[in-house]
Amino acid sequence: MTTLVDPPTHFPVAGIQTLELEITGKCQLTCSHCLSASSPQATHGTMTPADWRQVITDAAALGIPRVQLIGGEPTVHPQWRSFTDHALSLGLGVQVYSNLFNVAWSWWETFERDGVTLATSYYSDTPAEHDEITGKPGSYLRTRGNIEEALRRGIPLYVGIVDVLDGQRVTEARAELNRIGVTHINTDRVRAVGRAMLPGQSPTLDEMCGRCTRGRAAVLPNGDLAGCVLARNFPCGNVRETRLAELFNGKEWSSLSASIPPPRVGACPPDDSGDCDPANTEACDPAY
Repeated sequence: MTTLVDPPTHFPVAGIQTLELEITGKCQLTCSHCLSASSPQATHGTMTPADWRQVITDAAALGIPRVQLIGGEPTVHPQWRSFTDHALSLGLGVQVYSNLFNVAWSWWETFERDGVTLATSYYSDTPAEHDEITGKPGSYLRTRGNIEEALRRGIPLYVGIVDVLDGQRVTEARAELNRIGVTHINTDRVRAVGRAMLPGQSPTLDEMCGRCTRGRAAVLPNGDLAGCVLARNFPCGNVRETRLAELFNGKEWSSLSASIPPPRVGACPPDDSGDCDPANTEACDPAY
């Protein structure tokens, strides 16, 4: 791929505020509702480090202000810190969406850099229920411990809670997070994508929250461009074949955006259909 050297546009192309970069399918966990069916056996995909750096360069040139490193678990990709460095050097904000199951001590220095925020998922205030959802014994204690470390260090932290199980202690999990000092918390229902689909079920755009293509987009491990990571089954071309600028200005992107039902005007989560990115979308409650 060639390097884009044109100056940034004044406004982000297609109104994209965050470009989600799904840099790997690998993850230490096997969450029962995982949108990408990630696991320890998955791969980093076909995108090379050079491909990812080119996408980040193009995003900056197109005026997109922020990238999000996501997976799978982005920190298992050996180049995740170099991608962060590259994005920051171009003036982009970077959010690392990690399960916080494993955080090497040297990584905290990266999380503490100006322009970097951290996001994670949390499921319950009880270890057994949280671990049941993640499929990994001990994940509750390790994630909670790293949440507390992030707060101690003053790192901007966003937490999403997905309601997966009948009777899940979502309210109690939120209260627990509040008690330990987390202020940015949002929730979403489980969506029929990836492992959350029932046998024989196919993904549909009706399962989207309405924000895909509207302020966000995603590049998947194989290079496909999608409206967001949950809309992965509806790609609009591939960045290994076509540059981002051409994809965002193409008919496929326009058609996808037009086919996604918009969020309900004036409604708050979950009455607006919920939110596909619960760690980040602002809630209507001013106390949020």
